[in-house]
Amino acid sequence: MQIHTGFSKLNKREKIDILRKYVPLDEEQISLLSTFRGNDRVTNDLIEKLSENCISNYMLPFGIAPNFLVNGKIYFVPMVTEESSVVAATAYAAKFWSDKGGFKARIIGTKKTGQIYFSWAGGIKKLQSDFPILKERLRAATRLLTANMEKRGAGISDITLSNNTLKENDYYTLNVDFETADSMGANLINSCLESMKPELLSFLKDKYPEVSSEAEIIMAILSNYTPDCMVECQVECDISQFSQISGGLSPDQFARKFEKAVIIARENVQRAVTHNKGIFNGIDAVLISTGNDFRAVEACGHAYASKDGRYTSLTDIEILENRFKYTLRIPLSLGTVGGATSVHPLAKLALQIMGNPSAKELMQIVAAAGLASNFAAIRSLI
Repeated sequence: MQIHTGFSKLNKREKIDILRKYVPLDEEQISLLSTFRGNDRVTNDLIEKLSENCISNYMLPFGIAPNFLVNGKIYFVPMVTEESSVVAATAYAAKFWSDKGGFKARIIGTKKTGQIYFSWAGGIKKLQSDFPILKERLRAATRLLTANMEKRGAGISDITLSNNTLKENDYYTLNVDFETADSMGANLINSCLESMKPELLSFLKDKYPEVSSEAEIIMAILSNYTPDCMVECQVECDISQFSQISGGLSPDQFARKFEKAVIIARENVQRAVTHNKGIFNGIDAVLISTGNDFRAVEACGHAYASKDGRYTSLTDIEILENRFKYTLRIPLSLGTVGGATSVHPLAKLALQIMGNPSAKELMQIVAAAGLASNFAAIRSLI
């Protein structure tokens, strides 16, 4: 089979013609691509800019989970997912909790981070002694990039140095912490790190010419592990109120069986993965609807679930004096401006449906959707 070059430079029709030379597509299948592409040229042009080598659009159901009471405010929450019953189950749990105080959510932190990994033979003590000077030079190198963010109370919050020479010879990490306001901040963080790279090498050359000739930037990139960009969401009620949904169980039996299911997820990795997947069923659906990076959020969430050396559940449960309390703590690095949220027309609409929330408010809504989805899943299982 001949390798084809220049595919990305072709228009949709030409791409499909090339594809047909390699793949036996019939006219019905070609028509299917055209049908899903639709006739709205403006929308198609917008969506095509989101990715490369586009030949059609891939549609998923855009649903609504109503009755979400989060911190005293009612939301109609958009959800995009292909998995049947996720929206219905999430909406079921939202309605159940709506007359029991709803979801109480709070932001624990919003810090995001990026790293510059570099090698240098000069030793950690020299770097530590002059590090305050280096920090100021690095901040100065990014001032034009962070100026607008700083007007909104965000920007670079700290720069620290890690010594990794025990793992690899002469290997260090610059950790750069950011607050990014309503933006997810990936582009800003990466741009700032790129601006810092030549300044770091220049600093090492100026300060330590005798040992800096082999200084090397290995890479500079944001981290999708954001344990300090954290939200907590909680529901609480009297056990007697489970009579509405406990089926053949008494309310107390329901609460105790629910508790056992959560404890199993805490102790058993086979169950923990599926338990957390039930959380992400709700979270991912809202993130996709708003154009947020659900892959980064999932990767971070699973890493956070393993932070103590073993994979466990992301939820905690407490039953005390006939009160049931169920809590989700999860890192969520989200944005409501920039990226696909500002390009995709349905992502804009999804945010509008929720009242155009800030990034912090969206974090709390998304956490509530995750907790609702998980609660409904466990209720169904027990």
